[in-house]
Order: sequence, then C-alpha cells, then structure tokens
Amino acid sequence: MTRKVIITCAVTGSIHTPSMSPYLPATPEDIARDAIAAAQAGAAVLHLHARHAEDGRPAFSPDVYRQFLPKIHAATDAVINITTGGAVNMTLDERLAGALDASAEMASCNMGSMNFGIFPILDKLKTFKHEWERPFIDGSRHTIFRNTFADIEEVMARLGDGHGTRFEFECYDVGHLYNLKHFVDRGLIKGPMFLQFVLGVLGGIGPDPENLVHMKRIADKLFGDGYHWSVLGAGKYQMPLITQAALMGGNVRVGLEDSLSIGPGRLATSNAEQVEMIREVLERLGFEIATPADARQMLGLKGRDKTRL
Repeated sequence: MTRKVIITCAVTGSIHTPSMSPYLPATPEDIARDAIAAAQAGAAVLHLHARHAEDGRPAFSPDVYRQFLPKIHAATDAVINITTGGAVNMTLDERLAGALDASAEMASCNMGSMNFGIFPILDKLKTFKHEWERPFIDGSRHTIFRNTFADIEEVMARLGDGHGTRFEFECYDVGHLYNLKHFVDRGLIKGPMFLQFVLGVLGGIGPDPENLVHMKRIADKLFGDGYHWSVLGAGKYQMPLITQAALMGGNVRVGLEDSLSIGPGRLATSNAEQVEMIREVLERLGFEIATPADARQMLGLKGRDKTRL
C-alpha cells in the first residue's frame, strides 16, 4: 500500500531576520498569505510563529497572533501548530501565550536546553535593515535556549492537560529522546507521539545522514512503534535530509523557518515553493501526500472545531 507522508511547513520562525531574505514573511499579512499558499501546495501542518509588522522582530502577544491565525483557519483546513519555543529572549509565559490563547490543536515542545548558535552568519551578513538584527544574531553566542525539565512539564500541563493540545516534540540531539522517554515513563505523555528530529543547528546534532539513522535507531529502542516521526534539516541540508527521512519511513518538514534556500545559491521565493518541491520528490518516489484529515487521524488531534480560532 502507498504510504502517506505528512508535510509540515514552518512558515517564518524566529531565527532568520529580514535582512537574510526579502521573502521571509514578517507582517501578519505576509504570514497568512504564505501559510495559506503552503497549505494549498500540500502542507497538512502549518508551524507558526509571530512577528512584529513594523520590523520583523519575533513577537509573542496573542494580539499579534490574532491578526493572522483566524485568516489561515478560515482559508484552509490545515492543522495549525503554534510554537512554544518563541525566541530565546522570551520567558516561558510569553512563549506559551499564543498557543494558550488559541487553545491550539497542536504545538511544538522542545525537549531540552541547548546552545543554539546563529552568530556565524555575521561572517557573511554585513548590512541590516533593522537595528535589532545584529545584536539579536550575535546574542546567540551568549545565551542558552532554555527548556528545563520543569519548563517542559509546564508546557505539557498547561497545553496538553489544559487544552487537549498535542505536541510536535522537537529533538535536537539524542539526549532529547531520553528526556522524552523520562516523561513517557512518568505517564505524562501518551501516544500517538509525533517526534521532530532537528539536524544541523549549531549546538545540536550535526546534519550527517549517519546521525539521522542513529536518531531513528535510538527512538525505536526507546518507543518501539508507538510514535510518528519527521525530520527538519537546517539550511542547505533541508531537502537531502528530509528525502532520506521519507525513504526511512518518516514525515518531512520544510519552510523558511528552517531554510531560506530552494537550491544552491538560490533563495526560496515562498514557503509554497519548498512545499511544491518536496511534494514532487515524494510523489515521484511513490508516496502519497497526507491531507489535514489524514494528519489529524494519524496524530490523534482534537480537531479544528475545538480550538478558539
């Protein structure tokens, strides 16, 4: 039987800045437009962050989220997956604000504290559209992306228990899989689980094909067949790693949060362009693209009618 593959599209994130690409969605109108187009191209899940319209800074206020989430919800059936990672300079309350306000169907949950370095881009990027960008990028050499055991437990309690939200468990290294197993053993997480292997972030596991095989092998050891999984490849590693993931039985994630390019030396002009590329690859390999209804069934989601969008 043909296997169905979930395409997640991470539309804007909080790591890339406007000076890195003129195509990065920054305003609520940009985010809504790109998200809707990505869903129309085949993304069953839309992973969303918020930004300030005036300068593209990462935002957390529900007021900002409300400027684009209802538009996406009205125009598409895609699963809306709201970040709880936010940005490294946000408090946990700030990071949770958007997902709690929307009573999100799905949200990200980062499985451990880590260094998260984007500062090497300063070797190439010399001019900036906005004053906040340089110190924000350079700050990644001094700060830690905090996700303590207490933080993770709070995310699960306030969203999972409080709202019936299910999670995209983002695992940036092998140790994060063992952190997840700790919560499973405590009975705080029940299946079906959706794991997102993140490869290629400075501070996390490297983007080697061998590392992807190792992450999958350890996940199988810890969770058996009680989980679904996907892969995020950072930057230029996006398409090769997610194609490998599909061939190994996984799902895929694209989007301008993870990579600004569509090929060597060429910026992606939209999120939909990346969705269209991986969709063509998957279909040529004989896979079927999962619909939002398929994704809801596979991941055990509560349904769009039970959100506040």
